[in-house]
Amino acid sequence: MFTPNQISYQEQPGFTRTFKADHLSLGLFFPIEAFDGDRPTMKNQVTLAKRAESLGFSALWFRDVPLRDPNFGDVGQIFDLWVYLGFIAAQTEKIALGTASAILPIRNPLHTAKAATSVDQLSGGRLLLGVASGDRPIEFPAFGVNPDNLEVQFREYLRVFREAQKGQFSDISWEDGNLHHADLIPKPTTSEIPFFVTGNSRQSLDWIAENSHGWINYPRQPLLQKLIVEDWKAAVNKHCGDVFKPFTQSLYIDMTENPNTAPFPIHLGFRLGRNDLIELLEHLQSISVNHVILNLKYCKRPAAEVIEEIGEFVLPKFKMN
Repeated sequence: MFTPNQISYQEQPGFTRTFKADHLSLGLFFPIEAFDGDRPTMKNQVTLAKRAESLGFSALWFRDVPLRDPNFGDVGQIFDLWVYLGFIAAQTEKIALGTASAILPIRNPLHTAKAATSVDQLSGGRLLLGVASGDRPIEFPAFGVNPDNLEVQFREYLRVFREAQKGQFSDISWEDGNLHHADLIPKPTTSEIPFFVTGNSRQSLDWIAENSHGWINYPRQPLLQKLIVEDWKAAVNKHCGDVFKPFTQSLYIDMTENPNTAPFPIHLGFRLGRNDLIELLEHLQSISVNHVILNLKYCKRPAAEVIEEIGEFVLPKFKMN
């Protein structure tokens, strides 16, 4: 059951539910709620997650925020990334489960691999692994990480993570570890868990295009985002030919009851009505953005109302099948 699998990561159920060339799908960030400050209530999250799955959202996304930094203003879904992934995996059946993003340098890469392959197996191949080098300075001394070495450590830990899940009793050495005469189990449901670098993670675009399975980025003005996607596609083509490597972005929304509210900029997104949300998403699809993760933190309406409206009026325009 847990020997290395030769099925391509592109056939993984989470990947096929979420990504398709020349198409855009929608996901949701946890917490699925609006809240002030940095601490959500985390109420009704299972009910909302199940409803998002039934409405046709492609993925649910989880944050990796182990410590509360009062200067950062955001603690994600509060609960540990891997514990909460396992909890939600047990409450859902088909929706993809993504990390945006697992911070590689703060854990032994074998711990990350063990957790990720466990979630992938227990969820039936639904894990999409966003990875990052970390951007919260308070975390590095707390976990004994040298911030001056993050560029190299990110690449090294990612290499260990990939080799451990793909091989069988492989000898793997890195700066602060050595795997010898032992094997990581379980193995993932496909040849490896699809992984996506978030932002630059202190790497070059060429390196990300060559080594990752896709790129998770941030919302920008549409014209600028178009240029960034074009650069991404060119870099992928340069290093990998016609291999499909999806481009994902986040987007904060405050969707009003009036469907015709014109867009007004908010932090990393817009206050707008559903008609302009549809227009914005159609534009993003036209420039080859493949997945948009919606964040409801700044909504003035209950999250349940917002996802129902998106499910009825927006999602049908972006069906995956």
